[in-house]
Amino acid sequence: MWKPSMWIDTHCHLDAGEFAGETDAVRERARAAGVRHCVLPAVLPGNFDAVRELAHRHGDSYALGIHPLCTGAAGDGDLVLLDRALAAARDDPRLVAVGEIGLDYFVPDLDAARQEHFYREQLQLARRHGLPVLLHVRRSADQLLRELRRAPVGGIVHAFNGSQQQAREFVKLGFRLGFGGTVTYERALQIRRLARELPATALVLETDAPDIPPRWLYRTAQERAGGAPQGRNEPGELPAIGAALAALRGMEAEELAAVTSRNACAALPRLGALLRI
Repeated sequence: MWKPSMWIDTHCHLDAGEFAGETDAVRERARAAGVRHCVLPAVLPGNFDAVRELAHRHGDSYALGIHPLCTGAAGDGDLVLLDRALAAARDDPRLVAVGEIGLDYFVPDLDAARQEHFYREQLQLARRHGLPVLLHVRRSADQLLRELRRAPVGGIVHAFNGSQQQAREFVKLGFRLGFGGTVTYERALQIRRLARELPATALVLETDAPDIPPRWLYRTAQERAGGAPQGRNEPGELPAIGAALAALRGMEAEELAAVTSRNACAALPRLGALLRI
């Protein structure tokens, strides 16, 4: 039975090197904080086994895909491996999406055409295997939307940072929008405005751990130069991030936990079946 004080982290890289040797402890801290479930996206075929094993070990779920930042080293053979992995996991209830896929026009020297090829091909794989997607978007929302109109699927737009109009277009196409540590920064005016004004039914929560640390973990360049380590984000930070978003919206934290968890299960239908929400 669903407990409203429990949270779902829809995007957590628990297999990242930053957690090496302590993934069990990190996940247990998150569980103790009230994080009921984490979705663990892959970024390339080399970590398909890792996210699958972690999801099964901790009662979480996973996604398989090729990240746009990895497309420079990836080949069409990796798309074949992804297709085979999705087929092999067809009956695994913990496989909930194709991801992390998408486009990144922020990082210099990435081949845009190559990224777009992998994005289009993975959208087709998602349709073929009947799965939603976890989308990476940086300065690429319009191109992502154009391709989605040609090959419609649903899912979650991870770490959404676009405009209000782009947000509405993603929602029209059946997507929920992921919000995380960025909403805790007072200077993140656009993100905070979106998080406050979008319909509650459009929102899901995420950490992107170990990345995108919330304000209380961030260290300035001056602080780092003085020896202070940059704070590592963990899924256990999700309830505090959620509380910050709830305060922005004038909601109780438990109400936001319940709403965003239902939204996550609507965006990722296998997740709803897995958690029986």
